Amino acid sequence: MKIVTVSQMREVEQHAAQIGLPSEVLMDNAGRGIALQIEEWLGDVEEAHILFLIGPGNNGGDGLVAAHHLYEWGAKISVYLAALRAESDANYQEIRRCSIPIFSAQKDKGFAILDTQLSSAEIVVDALFGTGKARPMEGIFAEMMNRVESARVAHPELKVVAVDLPSGLDADTGVSDPACVRADLTITLACPKKGLFIFPGAEKIGELRIVDIGIPPELTGDIPLELIMPEEVRAMLPQRPPWANKGTFGRVMVVAGSINYIGAAYLACNGAARIGAGLVTLATPYTLLPILASKLTEVTYAPLPEAEPGIIAASATLSLQEQISGASGYNTLLIGCGLGQKPEVVEFIKKTLFELAPTLSLSLVVDADGLNALSQVPHWWERMPSEAILTPHPGEMSRLCKLSVEEIQQDRIGVCCRMAEEWQKVVVLKGAFTVVAAPDGRAMVCNAANPGLASAGTGDVLAGAIAGLVAQGMSCFDAAVCGVYLHSRAAEQVAKRIGDAGMLAGDLLPELPLTVKMLKRGDVDYEIEEDEPWEEE
Repeated sequence: MKIVTVSQMREVEQHAAQIGLPSEVLMDNAGRGIALQIEEWLGDVEEAHILFLIGPGNNGGDGLVAAHHLYEWGAKISVYLAALRAESDANYQEIRRCSIPIFSAQKDKGFAILDTQLSSAEIVVDALFGTGKARPMEGIFAEMMNRVESARVAHPELKVVAVDLPSGLDADTGVSDPACVRADLTITLACPKKGLFIFPGAEKIGELRIVDIGIPPELTGDIPLELIMPEEVRAMLPQRPPWANKGTFGRVMVVAGSINYIGAAYLACNGAARIGAGLVTLATPYTLLPILASKLTEVTYAPLPEAEPGIIAASATLSLQEQISGASGYNTLLIGCGLGQKPEVVEFIKKTLFELAPTLSLSLVVDADGLNALSQVPHWWERMPSEAILTPHPGEMSRLCKLSVEEIQQDRIGVCCRMAEEWQKVVVLKGAFTVVAAPDGRAMVCNAANPGLASAGTGDVLAGAIAGLVAQGMSCFDAAVCGVYLHSRAAEQVAKRIGDAGMLAGDLLPELPLTVKMLKRGDVDYEIEEDEPWEEE
């Protein structure tokens, strides 16, 4: 599913018209699709009072078509025009022929009629402005939105549905006009718009649904930015043949843990194991082995020399090389989770990534303190193998690319794509609406913003899951995309049961294989069955 800018969407629509799909046809498809989504969302539209706020352009036209369909399906429809529609407007004339009540802001002094309609409505459909609105909302339009907001305060049960995007939200930048009203449901048309995944505007969209309006896929084929969809992830997942052995599903060497961050090693290793890797080995300081061995019974161990208790020595690269080059045949190396930033550790990371890794035939996943060590080295990307995945959160990304966190968050997609191309590495920029970018310009966005993941250790689970997928033969980009999606879906399922406050990183671990199982079945909104007990490890 492509994610588009305003200019890209306009170009696609122009090409559609050239092949016999004029705007009138697309509008009819859009209006019917909007109506169907509202009907599905409500469950039953019969006798439901739905108030449509209709703007002057195509967004208003889409709303008029949807209003007509919902009227035919038994809903009680009212239409409130922000501006007069032309008498030649066929969709407007259809509303008039149906005797649907039509009100006009120009004839509504003090907005008394609007207030009355809002007080009795169950749903307000915001069809004022679509992607064409770039200037600030003011005058009648701003006042209408302010009235909607006031009505929702007075009647919390009132729901708002936005057509394409909430009016006042910039479709490219995510900037939100002060008058922009938060939607409970946003029904975006043809392709989701880039600004829907950028804060602060992303807070305004509520549940996001996408309506196919009949544009052939080939017209969007050259657009490099996509939304991660479950069907695509399902198609990417590694096959698990019945004749397999543990070598079939790859071997992951996880270099993680220090005296202050013991749990990071546990989470990363279990993330790789729970996603299906055949063998996971933990390379960690000698001192930590007795502690971790009591929790991680399924992994093997590669004890590393220490500079001090619980801190890897700079010389440990030689020991790690011996372990990796042994008979086990590791194909993936994950480094960074919980290693700490002591000078000896930083030196060990540099030696591993700049001297050891280029001599090995394996893929790299670099997380946390591995990234922090890289940020201290000018042009570090020129000294690393290209077969690598970097998984920074915004703070780590800031140190790597020398931009402020604010600059990164204002253009997460753009920054991630530019850095992936410059560094020639796959980059996973974590956070709400995680972005995965490849060196060749491809990028995918995860449609998830779960505050439950804003807790210590969830990134270690993600890094382990990505490494486990790489080990099973996936490309770096595909593994990162699948890992991000499965991790977010697992978190959503945990949140359904326990909420997002108090969700722990360890809660995700038993959920990962269930998420994979149900995705393969084609059920992405599963509930745990009686024979599938869920418990913490």
